[in-house]
Amino acid sequence: MPEEPKPIPGPILSIVVPVYNEEKVLHAFHAKASEALSIIEDRFAIEFVFVDDGSRDDSFRIMSELSKRDARIKPLKLSRNFGHQIAVTAGLDHAAGDIVVIIDADLQDPPEVILQMIEKWENGYAVVYGIRNRRKGESLFKLVTAKAFYRLIGKLSDTRMPLDTGDFRLMDREVVNALKSMREESRYIRGMVSWVGFHQCGVTYDRDPRYAGKTKYTLRKMLRFALNGITSFSEKPLILSGWIGLGVTMFGALLMLHILIGKLINPQSTVSGWASLMGVVIFFGGIQLLSLGILGQYVGRIYREVKRRPLYFLDPTVATPPKDRQTPKRAEQVRTPE
Repeated sequence: MPEEPKPIPGPILSIVVPVYNEEKVLHAFHAKASEALSIIEDRFAIEFVFVDDGSRDDSFRIMSELSKRDARIKPLKLSRNFGHQIAVTAGLDHAAGDIVVIIDADLQDPPEVILQMIEKWENGYAVVYGIRNRRKGESLFKLVTAKAFYRLIGKLSDTRMPLDTGDFRLMDREVVNALKSMREESRYIRGMVSWVGFHQCGVTYDRDPRYAGKTKYTLRKMLRFALNGITSFSEKPLILSGWIGLGVTMFGALLMLHILIGKLINPQSTVSGWASLMGVVIFFGGIQLLSLGILGQYVGRIYREVKRRPLYFLDPTVATPPKDRQTPKRAEQVRTPE
């Protein structure tokens, strides 16, 4: 009889990889990640949780083929495209790890950095996030807007979030369980991880250019993501719109008082300057619509939340991993914080 494989006396490391139309990079990602993690194979049981977010190319077929060659791979397929943050959530829901790493498949975030994150985790940190020191291969517009967004949300949010970080991070099982208990529909995971607290730190790295293919984050998606991040963790836009409304009201009252006093002093005078008057009306009308739009964002979020719909559905024909795949057993480990 064949000898049974010896259990690895260490914790489980789950690598969650959201995938959307990444057929050109999956083989390269698997090869590079496997090579980088081969150093710790004697200390960790490793699994890869690939989540196909409704890809229109051959991504899931490639994921399935890789899983037949590598039993560590768990391929999941969502029933449609739910978005990056939901795909990450599905991966966290199905990850068995004592520690879980979120990383995109485009190889912009080097898998070798995971080893640095694990060192920090072994020293007692529950969350280790990647801080982008340099962002190679990205346009000036993307660099400027990204820096502006991270600093804007840092000013607006009541939750302290590290600058220049994405979703690339390592999390302890306790943190993952905390995230799994948060089933809000509009998800901004890097903010949620900051909100749950625990012992956190960062590691700096240089972000590489995309290995192949095109970015899936268009300008429209980036704006929607930024708006979602701001409204998820700050009520300050509502407060700001209220203060603007108060200021506009006071200005309008002073303007009316000025007109009335002018009429009392010189009843024969007429109000001139209709062009300027229309300009003022249009300006204040725009302020009102802006405030209503901000309010509408929050009301829309409430509307989506109260429906209590599931965050995602798996494709029932491919939702389960192969029968011969064995989920590694969790090992107990006690760590002492620094």
